[in-house]
Order: sequence, then C-alpha cells, then structure tokens
Amino acid sequence: LQGPRYVSPMPSGGFVVSEECGDVKVFMSSHKLLCSLSSKYGHQFGNPAGVCVDMEGSILVADEQRRTVHLFPEHGVPVCLVSTGLRRPAGMACSSFGHLFVADAGENCVKVFK
Repeated sequence: LQGPRYVSPMPSGGFVVSEECGDVKVFMSSHKLLCSLSSKYGHQFGNPAGVCVDMEGSILVADEQRRTVHLFPEHGVPVCLVSTGLRRPAGMACSSFGHLFVADAGENCVKVFK
C-alpha cells in the first residue's frame, strides 16, 4: 500500500483501503489484493478518503479533493451519490437502514444522506 488512509470491512470477509496516492484497493478475506478500483472501473480519484461498504457489497468512496461520494457496485458502472454540499469529506459509514454518514472536516460536522 502507498499511504493507506481509511479502511472498511466487506461482507465477504475482505476489506477495502483508500490510499493517499489516489487509489482504492480491495482485498479478499485471505488478505490478497483482489483489485484496484481505478483499474477495474477506469475511475480517476482526486484524493480518496473515507470508504465504506453497503449491505449489497457496493463500495462507497469519499473524494476529498473533488468533494464527492461515489458508489462502486460489484457489477456495473460507478454512480456519483453526492456531488454538492461537501467541503472536505473524510470518514464515512453506511447504516443497515440505507443512510450514509459522512464526516465533513471542512464544516466540522457529520452529514447524513438517505
């Protein structure tokens, strides 16, 4: 890993890690690298920060530089879930009720999205 920042477990037993160098890596339960989101989806991150995984196994990534949150489904194309209203998104968490919690370090608060 190159500058690991945030980590989140996956329902499959693996985990996902954001890196300072601008990528997000997905690891299997055996701790072997499964993929890089940049390579798998052809997505270019600015500065990936917080990561979390929803109940379906989709990976959500906060991009601190671009002030966005993208969802990366296991199959399909990335979807921008939050494109406005964030100044410096950092840590994130997904609830089992479909809520997304984003710590916004630029506004010193936690924002909740449904």
